[in-house]
Amino acid sequence: MWFCCGAVAVRLTAFVFCLEVLPIANTAHQINEDIRDKEIRLISDSGEQLGIMSSQEALRMAEEQNLDLVKISPNAVPPVCKLMDYGKFRFEQTKREKEARKNQRVVEIKEVRMSPSIDVNDFNVKVRNAQKFLSEGNRCKVTVRFRGREMAHTEIGQDLLTKFAEECGEVAVLDKAPKLEGRHMSIFLSPKPAKDAKK
Repeated sequence: MWFCCGAVAVRLTAFVFCLEVLPIANTAHQINEDIRDKEIRLISDSGEQLGIMSSQEALRMAEEQNLDLVKISPNAVPPVCKLMDYGKFRFEQTKREKEARKNQRVVEIKEVRMSPSIDVNDFNVKVRNAQKFLSEGNRCKVTVRFRGREMAHTEIGQDLLTKFAEECGEVAVLDKAPKLEGRHMSIFLSPKPAKDAKK
């Protein structure tokens, strides 16, 4: 038992050691000493073409100017590298990505379920809920589920869904006509664009 525990401990230690030794891969860009091409085309920090030179010479120029040598076009012949402050570049890139994420809106699909024999009051509550979802900018899936013998009267569900779409007509547009899939018939409603909703 002690030997097994010791073997596991040894294996774990070796595994941790391997993790520490392996370099962290830079997936974004090759920078400084990672660039091992014989020749590169160099661009200055201000965007000026400095010509074709060895990567060692370009790295020396970067060190003299307290900048990083960054490969920006690896597939070009020769590869194109630029002198820049890579830390500042990454900071600004992260900031732009964060802004883009903040400005984008995720549209959810909310579902409203009914049966063909739904009561008028329940129907009105479902319509109000759907209108609320749509006014928040979300799409809405409205589903009627048929049970047992109700499958013989699918036209009731179709009429119900058509009426539902009409009730939400001020804030929504009907994406597709009612469609039967198995025991469910559904429609999708999308919010009207703001200018259309005001009319």
